Amino acid sequence: MTVLEPPAVAVREGSYGDKVAAIEPGGVEFIPLSERHGRPRQLFWTWMSPNMEFATIFLGVLAVAAFGLGFWAAVLAVVVGTGLGAAAHGVLSARGPSAGLPQMVLGRLPFGYRGNILPSAVNSVAAGIGWFAVNSVSGALALNTLTGLPAWACLLIVVAVMVALGFFGHNLVQAFERYAFPVLAVIFAVASVIILSKAHPGHAGSGGGLGGFLLTVGATFGYAAGWNPYAADYTRYLPAGASRRATGLAAGLGVFVSCVILEIVGAASVTIGGGDALGQPTSAFTGHLPTVVADLTLLAIALGAISANALNVYSGAMSLLALGVRLPLTMRRAIVALACGVAGFLVALSGLDDAGHKYEAFLLVIAYWIGPWLGVVLTDMVLRRGRDIRDDEPLMFDRGHANWAGPVAMVVGVVLSVWLFSNQEQYVGLVPKRVPAVGDIAFEVGFLISAAVYLALKPLRR
Repeated sequence: MTVLEPPAVAVREGSYGDKVAAIEPGGVEFIPLSERHGRPRQLFWTWMSPNMEFATIFLGVLAVAAFGLGFWAAVLAVVVGTGLGAAAHGVLSARGPSAGLPQMVLGRLPFGYRGNILPSAVNSVAAGIGWFAVNSVSGALALNTLTGLPAWACLLIVVAVMVALGFFGHNLVQAFERYAFPVLAVIFAVASVIILSKAHPGHAGSGGGLGGFLLTVGATFGYAAGWNPYAADYTRYLPAGASRRATGLAAGLGVFVSCVILEIVGAASVTIGGGDALGQPTSAFTGHLPTVVADLTLLAIALGAISANALNVYSGAMSLLALGVRLPLTMRRAIVALACGVAGFLVALSGLDDAGHKYEAFLLVIAYWIGPWLGVVLTDMVLRRGRDIRDDEPLMFDRGHANWAGPVAMVVGVVLSVWLFSNQEQYVGLVPKRVPAVGDIAFEVGFLISAAVYLALKPLRR
């Protein structure tokens, strides 16, 4: 009888260490212990910087201008939605140091090697193209307002910088976020104080009610949780013995603090009045600021968009490689990152017009798939509690590893939640159609359905 060798864990080759001006070798393989470096606290600015941009501010604008909430109702919805997404982000980030693998590769446990193609493919499109286009547009429009250059030229400038960061890889991305953080923090702090001092917190809204509240919770959750599929990508280089609690707290707080503050400022800016908050959101926001501060804020918006898209290009490439695509090149990650940037640029070109409404729809669609995906991933983590993640790592590189409970649960969660509870201009689910006050709770329902189905299909787990 032939005895088969157990599947091995693929280990990243090449020397990289903590070098910044070097192209990161390999792709989604295990990071050798000799290559580990950094401290958990660095994750705070890694996740603060990419959220200090106008896409974050515009979420607060949507809560009041589009969803009809009063200021304090918007604040509560922002805290709830962001808090849920940030908490999940901290939990997922904490697995990185011991696992030493990217987030979407870790997904091969609950989804199986082949089944993981589903979430990896969706995330590669959402991250490498969708989010990349959203942030590129906001950065380009800010640069266009500041310099007067054609919008397409501004888009080309910001995309070139974003792609360069993602191309070089992990260490340069982390270094850029670190040095961008103090610049962004100071500028946005000054702008926030001015906006809040002019705001009218008694603003009652335009009758958004429970529906508007739930739409805002879904949108803010979608924004914060949009980072969840990237979580371990930026913790897998930490020493294996790094504190799980410190790692999770630093990552989760980075997302929560930056998103909550700027989303509240965005909601406050609408209460001041003046300008077209939805049609020309960037100029409407900066129009409340003194000229010098407005110009600096526009510069910060462009810098923040670059910070966000450095992560989107990098993690978009991670997701594409997690599909199991075999590329024999040492620079396969860098080449895939470049391809993601080019695709994202082409999509962004079509989004320079009517950016506000396209962004609103995109945020809710993101929540539709991330809610069910999280339901599967977090339920699997609970079922595996007490096990060392390293004991399961050979399964993640075993092409024969199957766990069809994962993809089945995710698909069922997405289909049922969207069919019943989606509330978009293009499609209104059965429940909101009959009871409009329900709003959009597709992500909450999708999470619960997928978690329940995954538990029910436990016999399929091998």
